[in-house]
Amino acid sequence: MLDLEIVPERSAGNESWEFSLGMPFAQAVSILQKHCHLVRNVQVLYSEQNPLENDQLLNLTQDGLTLVFDSYSQRLKIIEVYNLSKVKLKYCGVHFNSPTIPPTIEQIDQSFGATHPGVYNAAEQLFHLNFRGLSFSFRLDARLDTPKFAPHYAHGLASLQIPNGATVERMHVYAGNALSDARAPLMPPNCYGGNVYAEGVDVLCDAYGPIGLKFRLLTAGCGPVMRVDNKLQTFQRCVYLGDHCQDVVSNIGSPHKVFYKSEDKMRIHSALPHKQTSRCNDYFYNFFTLGVDILFDAISQQAKKFVLHTNYPGHYNFNMYHRCDFRIPLIPRCELDKDKEPFVITAYTKWDAVREALGQPTDHPVILNRSSSSNNTNPFGSTFCYGFQGMIFEDLWNSARMTIGFLVTSITKALLPRLLSLAGQTALGRVLVVPNFFHLRIMEATVLLGTFNAG
Repeated sequence: MLDLEIVPERSAGNESWEFSLGMPFAQAVSILQKHCHLVRNVQVLYSEQNPLENDQLLNLTQDGLTLVFDSYSQRLKIIEVYNLSKVKLKYCGVHFNSPTIPPTIEQIDQSFGATHPGVYNAAEQLFHLNFRGLSFSFRLDARLDTPKFAPHYAHGLASLQIPNGATVERMHVYAGNALSDARAPLMPPNCYGGNVYAEGVDVLCDAYGPIGLKFRLLTAGCGPVMRVDNKLQTFQRCVYLGDHCQDVVSNIGSPHKVFYKSEDKMRIHSALPHKQTSRCNDYFYNFFTLGVDILFDAISQQAKKFVLHTNYPGHYNFNMYHRCDFRIPLIPRCELDKDKEPFVITAYTKWDAVREALGQPTDHPVILNRSSSSNNTNPFGSTFCYGFQGMIFEDLWNSARMTIGFLVTSITKALLPRLLSLAGQTALGRVLVVPNFFHLRIMEATVLLGTFNAG
């Protein structure tokens, strides 16, 4: 049985670990994985039809605990204890719920003190007693005179006439004054652990397409040890296609992992007449907390591709990366559109809106099926990849667990062959070269994404 210390508006945890409000989804999963001998039977719940309209849940069925994560920010919003008989709870080091201490109204009053009059929900027959950042729900007897529990009759705990022995049925920890207005707070400093996170990523474009990424970065401290004087720091950095690996590390830090491509199964789709195997392997820098991968050329050591992950549930690579909150301004399709407000693609843009703004693809999509690996199975089905303006969009519309035509789930930016000598030749750079390039790079991305655990 878990024994948790409750801190209103902040957390629930013990000496070994802590679920903090504002904690990213991936960190909560990591805690559960490390303590799998204590926490078992964990369910991941989300909406297949509307993943942005409904929160993501981690349900600890054995412990009667649910962690509610905001569907947009994917940070912890609410900690709910729905079965208090399966867990021990204490406040300021003193238990108010355990097998020997039932969480009655008298016990709550003794542990937490007086508060504002509660609210009675006649439909649920629940009486909600609210503190700042903390809420208790009591089940009332239907035989009682319910109007006595209406808010205008409640002048304090003693006047509520709750029957002796009435115990708490549910408890919620959240940030703010009311559970109904609860929002996921910013990530607390103790969750950074010396890592750098991206508040947002702007895709930089010129007249020919994307050329780089502008990061708005957040960090707290400079190491894994949390100090009292650690303060949140914000700064901006830019990474461009063609940057050397040393430049990238200097700007945004060292990657969490480096992956070397061992094979290129789609080399046969290349337009080159001689498809010789290179002795050098291109390699990826994986930045998990930024939600970004950067591909470097093995010969020149220069960046030639960016991969931005949206981390939607139902995707094959869900929870491997933090969501990249990117913004991509689209290039107008004709002269008449140049005076209009540019259409911006974000991590929450529906694929239908992207297709309407960019027009129908000129080529058939490439089918991306990640279940071909001998070591993994993919219950989510295959996805489709489309090429537009030097970018590859992966759409989950063919997945068995998503609505048809729903969301852009991964964007791969591939370097266009824009040499200085060809800079002024628009037709060559955008008509003749781009289509062949897309066929090569999309198929290459299929192999990469399915091989090295990137979206």
